[in-house]
Amino acid sequence: MDKDISVIIPIYNEQDSVFELHKRLTASVGSITSNYEFVFVNDGSTDNSSYNLIKLSEANSKTFYINFTRNFGHQVAVSAGIKFCQGKVVIIIDGDLQDPPELIPKLYDTYKKGFDVVYAKRRRREGETFLKRWTSKLFYRLLERLIHFKIPLDVGDYRLLDKKVVQALNKMPEQNKFLRGQVAWLGFKHTHILFDRDSRKHGNSGYSYSKMFRLAFDAITSFSDKPLVLVTRLGFVISFFTFIVIVFAMFSHFVLKETITGWTSLIISSMFIGGIQLLSIGIIGEYISRINKNVQDRPLYIIEKSNIELDQFSEET
Repeated sequence: MDKDISVIIPIYNEQDSVFELHKRLTASVGSITSNYEFVFVNDGSTDNSSYNLIKLSEANSKTFYINFTRNFGHQVAVSAGIKFCQGKVVIIIDGDLQDPPELIPKLYDTYKKGFDVVYAKRRRREGETFLKRWTSKLFYRLLERLIHFKIPLDVGDYRLLDKKVVQALNKMPEQNKFLRGQVAWLGFKHTHILFDRDSRKHGNSGYSYSKMFRLAFDAITSFSDKPLVLVTRLGFVISFFTFIVIVFAMFSHFVLKETITGWTSLIISSMFIGGIQLLSIGIIGEYISRINKNVQDRPLYIIEKSNIELDQFSEET
């Protein structure tokens, strides 16, 4: 049976937040409809998150959980929730209480005006370092220049999606998920509302700088081939420059009778060209790695336990 609203909540070591989050979600979504569901996706938490989610599901028939066998990543957890939800409207919200559940009625009211996607755009981000805010802004503006479609700036995964958007997302099977880019790529009618993001109440963020860097690489290699074009152009430029140096060296030796010498210039030029080559190989390797992962066709995740009747969904996990 379809629900009016499904809320997808990826969880990673949020044992201290899930009860308060559930309470606030119930009040917020319950003010819109009584026909809703919460789908918590436990992404291999090492604390008591799994136990707490099971307790919540036993006490509330509208609450469902999916436990992964290990940590597969935030974007994969959201993808699993999207696959196994039944809402006509789907809302994605993180489990750390930074995104206020009280914003959901406003997202829903905006959706009712005829939009397919409603983003929650961060006006202010409390509790985050200057470096994290600056690198995030830099990444989105760089990505905007690299891709051929518009992507909303300064938004996270907190958003509302119409069912037809969710159905389209479920047809995108790539292993390296970047849902923010995928939703923008689909091109449905969208808008945003502004909100102030709170600081974390408990624990530390699971998104380290290395994970952010990995996500950025996934985003760029998923939706742009400009890095490969850059590699090609660098190859032409360096080859042309090298050819000019060879011609000059031969002219100096045979015409000017002056042989160019210098250990420093030789080493610097070798290191420069070697660095460019390694960078180029690395960029090409990232694209090859994506091809390899998709060709292997492994499951995106493995579910250890769930109170959802997974068999009712036609596609295999």
